[in-house]
Parts: sequence; structure tokens; C-alpha cells
Amino acid sequence: MDNRLLEMPNFRPNKQPIKKTVKEIIYHIVGIVLSLLFIMPIMYMLATSTKSESAYAESVGTLNMFLPDFANLGVAFDNYTSVLVNYDIWKYALNSFLYAGIVIVLNILVNGLAGYVMAKLTFPGKRLLSFMIIFLIVVPVETSIIPLYSIVKIMLGLKQEMSVVGVILPATISIFNIFLFMQFFQNIPKEYEEAARIDGASTMDVFFKVILPLSKPILATVAVFCFIGVWNDYLWPSMILPAADDGSWPLLPIQTALMSIKSIESITTGEIMASLVITSIPIFVIYVCAQKYIVQGFGTSGLKM
Repeated sequence: MDNRLLEMPNFRPNKQPIKKTVKEIIYHIVGIVLSLLFIMPIMYMLATSTKSESAYAESVGTLNMFLPDFANLGVAFDNYTSVLVNYDIWKYALNSFLYAGIVIVLNILVNGLAGYVMAKLTFPGKRLLSFMIIFLIVVPVETSIIPLYSIVKIMLGLKQEMSVVGVILPATISIFNIFLFMQFFQNIPKEYEEAARIDGASTMDVFFKVILPLSKPILATVAVFCFIGVWNDYLWPSMILPAADDGSWPLLPIQTALMSIKSIESITTGEIMASLVITSIPIFVIYVCAQKYIVQGFGTSGLKM
């Protein structure tokens, strides 16, 4: 630094780069620590899923808990084979995919139409209904599960052929998804609807041919949330669906099956972790593929929240 600058009475050295560097260092350190906290359980799950019971017992309490058994990589996928073949976990996974697909379609149709009515149409009691939707968002699902069970039992009887309907129908209505659709549709310019109505389109034509094609971000967001909700649901299906008889196709979804598999005495820790990995893969893949649309959907829906 020029000595003449230091001799000036009002000169102050610029310390901003030093402060900025310190903040960046702290930011990266905190980020690395938090990342490790989230990644370590996943590493443990993946590593344990490739180990035999004896190899797992030897690694407990050491750093090898987070590493695969490199000495026996030839049997790394034995636990996965055992879970898929011996415990038929693929059947329960197929059930969850089927339930999720039906729920996604019904959710978009029912909640999308409800959100469109709340966002674009005018009718008596609209303000009160909007307040009720916002209020019901904060009500825990657990508070309504017993009344819902009573209603479903009275209406459907919970027989073998109707129990699947009892799982799908309650998941069709989502107050939170109605709110997301309502907020997103409010940001769609009215000129699109007016142009369609000039061409003779009805209200349903406007919804299906104009509104939905413009709503890909929120459709993807709702679809991902519905899939995750159905895939991770345990309590409600365990109350509604019957246990599988010998030789019959099970109706239980994947999470309910996992709890049953964990209670088997002969199952190993590696097989449990392998089943957890299998159930985690679809959520990871779907979320990564739809991440861009989820960010767009929440960003647009939150403009008027």
C-alpha cells in the first residue's frame, strides 16, 4: 500500500474484503456440517443394506458403519434380492404406485376444479368459504381420522372389495392442494378466459383447454405431493385395508408392508435397510425430475399469499 495514503488524516483501510471472506468461510463450514448431518444417515442406510449380519455387527461403533463391506462386494445385493423375492415387497410397491396414480388424477380434477371456482368465479359466501379453507389447512389430520373412519365404515362397509375405495377416496380431497390451485389460478390473466369465451367455450372448456395447459408447474407440484403422501401413508391404510390371506394378492401399500416386514424375527438389519432404500428411490427420482416445476409452482402460488 502506498505510504502517502496512510499519511492522509481521513484515510481508513478497507476491511470489507476481510469481513466478506470470514463470512464466506463460516457459511461454507456451516453448510458442510449441516450437509453431513443429513447425508450420514443415508450413507449408513446404503452401506448397511449391502452387508451381511456379521459384517454389520463388526462395523457397529466404527466409521465402517458408513462404508460398504469392500471385502465382500460380491454379495452386496443379496439383501435386495432377498427382500424382493422372499418378502414380495414388489407387490406392495406396485400397490402404492397404483394408489398414487389414481389419487393424483382425482386430486387434480377435484381440487383443481375447486381451486378454479374459488379463484375465478363469483358466488355468495365465497369469502366465508375462502376463510374456511385457510382455517382447515392448520387443522391436523389426526383430529379427523376417527370421524373419517366412522363415515367410511358406514358408507362402504370396509369389505374386501370396497376397502381400496376407502383408501383412495379420502386422499382425493386436499384442502392444501385447493389452496395451491386457487393461488396459482388467480395469477393467470383473465384475457385468456375472455378470448376462449368469445370463441364459444363453456366454463369446463375454459378449465380443461385453457387453464390446465397453463398450469404445468402447479400440476407437477400437486402430483409430487400426492405421490409422496400416498407412498408414505401408513396409519390410514393400516386401519382400512385387511391383511392378506395366504396365496392372495396383498392390498397393503409399501409403508404398511415395511412395518410388517420389520416384525419378522428372521429378518436381518441389512434386509431392513435394503427395503428402506427400495422405498426411497421412487421419491428421490420423482422429486429430482419435477424439482424445476415445484419451484415454479410455489413461486407463482405464493405471490398473493
